[in-house]
Amino acid sequence: MSELKLCQGSKCHQHQTKDRLKGPKGNKTYQTRRRSGFYYGGNFCSMQCYNDWFNTYGDRAIDHFGRITEVKHLTEENAWQKTYDWNSNQDMFYVYRNGITNEQRPITREQYNDNNYTLNT
Repeated sequence: MSELKLCQGSKCHQHQTKDRLKGPKGNKTYQTRRRSGFYYGGNFCSMQCYNDWFNTYGDRAIDHFGRITEVKHLTEENAWQKTYDWNSNQDMFYVYRNGITNEQRPITREQYNDNNYTLNT
């Protein structure tokens, strides 16, 4: 059986819903939700909890991991992405496609599935 995780929403215990109300009669409290898995970012029981966390800690997290201070540019050199399509026979084929020039270069299925594969330009 998987281990239960607590929602990381900073105000999860403050949202008054029936499933958060726990404890014996006469001594009930609202508690943070516990689940084996969460759909929202893997750590939050709802978008409300996800947004509560980001509103409380978002700036600190971005500062910690590195705030972007310069504009990023997508150029012809770094616009290559792996993708796939279907031909007229309904066969799947894999390509590296340049998002700016729309140039395509064929690759194999193994190259497509290999996360370390890069296109030799």
